[in-house]
Amino acid sequence: MNPILTAEAGAAGGGMSMILMLVAMFAIFYFLIIRPENKKKKKTEEMRSALSLGDGITTIGGITGKIVQITEDTVTFETGEDRVRLQVKKWAISTTDKIEAAEASEAAKKKR
Repeated sequence: MNPILTAEAGAAGGGMSMILMLVAMFAIFYFLIIRPENKKKKKTEEMRSALSLGDGITTIGGITGKIVQITEDTVTFETGEDRVRLQVKKWAISTTDKIEAAEASEAAKKKR
């Protein structure tokens, strides 16, 4: 048997396994990191586009209140009983009361 031919066959097999490893790593990253992040972004955008007057919201800074006015890219809401009105961009809204209630009920169901 020719030692050069066996070395070339081994090198070709090693290259193929390396490609398969890279493909497997990309698939793992896609399903564990990229895909869930895209789903989360899509869900957040849907929530922000479905805002309506009277909804209770929480901003990314932790300020809570009820929506009193909505424009294309801003939301005005009142905080508490002193009726202070704040205007923020839609991207600054992290959750609504509806979403928080749904998550709490799901957590209670899973707990049982």
